[in-house]
Amino acid sequence: MELDLCHGMTVLTGETGAGKSLLLDALNLALGGRADTGMIRNGAERAEIFLSIEVASLKDLETWLQENELDDGTDCVIRRTISSDGRSKGYINGYPVPMQTLKQLGDMLVDIHGQHAHQSLMKKDNQRQTLDDFAGHNALVQEVERLYKQWRSLTQQQEELEKSREERNARIDLLTYQTEELEQLNLQEGELENLELEHSRLANLNQIREGVEKTLYELKDADQGALSSELNRCVNSLEHLQSYDPVLEESVKMLTDAAIQLSEAVNELSHYANSLTLDPQRLEQLDERLGLIHDLSRKHRIKPEELPDFTERMKDELDELQQVQQQTNNLDAQIDQSARTYAEYAKKLSANRAKFAAQLQKRVTENMQLLGMKHGRFQVDLQALDDFSAGGMERVEFLVNTNPGQVFKPMTKVASGGELSRISLALQVIIADKGRIPTLIFDEVDVGIGGGIAEIVGRLLRRLSETRQVLCITHQPQVAALGQQHLFVSKASSKNSTNSTVTNLEGEQRINEIARMLGGLEITQQTLKHAQEMIQSGQSTPRLEKPL
Repeated sequence: MELDLCHGMTVLTGETGAGKSLLLDALNLALGGRADTGMIRNGAERAEIFLSIEVASLKDLETWLQENELDDGTDCVIRRTISSDGRSKGYINGYPVPMQTLKQLGDMLVDIHGQHAHQSLMKKDNQRQTLDDFAGHNALVQEVERLYKQWRSLTQQQEELEKSREERNARIDLLTYQTEELEQLNLQEGELENLELEHSRLANLNQIREGVEKTLYELKDADQGALSSELNRCVNSLEHLQSYDPVLEESVKMLTDAAIQLSEAVNELSHYANSLTLDPQRLEQLDERLGLIHDLSRKHRIKPEELPDFTERMKDELDELQQVQQQTNNLDAQIDQSARTYAEYAKKLSANRAKFAAQLQKRVTENMQLLGMKHGRFQVDLQALDDFSAGGMERVEFLVNTNPGQVFKPMTKVASGGELSRISLALQVIIADKGRIPTLIFDEVDVGIGGGIAEIVGRLLRRLSETRQVLCITHQPQVAALGQQHLFVSKASSKNSTNSTVTNLEGEQRINEIARMLGGLEITQQTLKHAQEMIQSGQSTPRLEKPL
């Protein structure tokens, strides 16, 4: 079967059991609903459902498809297959997707209101959204959500910092002590080498003095064989011989230079020997400082010459940790400010919600009574939360009271499915121009009512269809006559099979169906005339005596 559903209001009629709810079953499957092999026709290997949606006028859908990289042209085509072996697959524009993605898409596209069907208004988050849509303060809602996320991000940062606070503080204490110790040492680059050289000289002063003095003695003071005297004698001897052979001139020159350098070395060593003074106090100072340097290097398990760089690294780490500590302190102030700003805007939102909740409950109550629930009352319950939330500082819940003497109960507790459908209709018609879901399906929303109330239901559905696509399964001729498209579902059975057929009724076919719905053992000319008048009246702009 292939169906083209028009814009506006489409009604589906037919005898009980003809298969009108098959449309809902097919939509539910296409949009990710639970499937089982019993849905497959006997003898077939699989069932397939295709659903095509016009994307051009649905900006939210277009954006969602683009964000999920599922966009493809102007339409969105959904395909769902169910195999006899129990496997089920879903596709969007030819791309395979999990069932959860189909459900997510379905929540954006279709809202089913029926006695046994899932309804979005049963979800408290959707109830809050409905109130906010009615109030028209979505910019304020978005700002509250943004401020909540900002506050939550700061508190999460604080929680992470708190987890490591004790360890961080212990590390700060240790680094503070260690850096103070290293800074007191104040070891400079290259100082260690100089200290060790000076210590070596003082520690071996006597040995150095003895060696220098012995060298000086051998160079100039020995009675016989002093090196300087011997060298001078050699120079004098060669100078005498040079007169016989000038070739010796260069050798004489080199030995003369050597004698001069030797003389300078003797003078330098003499000065050095005179400067050697034993300083036990300085040696003790050197011992103490070198001992401290080596103790700290062993303590930190590094080489002594690495201490200056190590000190800088320790100071850098301490600075970073102290900055984190300061960041934690600053974060406390930021969280306080963020919480105050959030609370300020959330209170504005709460005040707005309270104001519009009173208006919404008054108007829905009027619509409920208009729809035949004479004693019905609607209430928007705002329950204060103990903590911040992205949705504000209260929980929104819709409560109803359908009979005198009863207390208000959540919509989910309403016993009658027909009443629940009419309450949904009473709500939807009020927020029709602000609603987010483009297609609304009402499954026998008119159960248990008739006459003028049924006509009011039809007019409400027709008015709702001015801004939304409305599909309505109905047994009421007053409702069916108001549809802009009329689909008739019939069932034909043979010995081996049963088939449901959908016919798009127009002209006399539609008049005959409305006449059938009007009832009676026999369809008379008067019944047909009445049916024709109902259709003609229904196609004019419906008006209600009481504003919605």
